[in-house]
Amino acid sequence: MIRLENVNKYYKTRRGRAHILRDVNLTVEKGERIGILGRNGAGKSTLIRLLGGVEDPSSGRVVRDMTVSWPLAFSGAFQHSLTGFDNLRFICRVYEVDPEEVLPKVEDFAELGKYLFEPLSTYSAGMRARLGFGISLVVDFDCYLIDEIVAVGDDRFRERCHEELFVKRANRSIFLVSHNADYVRQHCHKAAVLKDGELLNFEDLEEAYDYYHRTA
Repeated sequence: MIRLENVNKYYKTRRGRAHILRDVNLTVEKGERIGILGRNGAGKSTLIRLLGGVEDPSSGRVVRDMTVSWPLAFSGAFQHSLTGFDNLRFICRVYEVDPEEVLPKVEDFAELGKYLFEPLSTYSAGMRARLGFGISLVVDFDCYLIDEIVAVGDDRFRERCHEELFVKRANRSIFLVSHNADYVRQHCHKAAVLKDGELLNFEDLEEAYDYYHRTA
């Protein structure tokens, strides 16, 4: 289970605090797929970074009783002066995975070719995202965090992402943030709507879907 308890997040600016999330409460059970709907700038990416431990809340707490991935395709923790393979090797060392054993899978999935052995500073944003996604798949997690991953790559790559996440890992928890209501409706068991920093929870997926379209 993952639980957010009265989570607030704000950033200091020259004009004072910019409050992104306000008293957010949410529970993700094992095997549950939850979608968070929100327009651009609603705070979806901030929320998923808090879940993954990339950032800490300003107040409140995040409780994790199962292993949680970093946001898929997230490359913020990569060292850009190192090669893709060196970054893979470092992450494997952290999670006690043999990098040589998983290298063929990352090579096949990310489809970076010779660039896997070049510095990340030479990568495009899409290449970094593919590497981040490929490395995410070599570590086994109870819950996967997905931040608009459907926007990465071409149709073929998106189909492969779907196969890995929603077919091969059908029994895992999924936390998906998106402004694409149809995608959330297709892949999630329930949904919540993030609006003006507040998270509105709905047990019924259709209620969340209808509310999102009425108020967006």
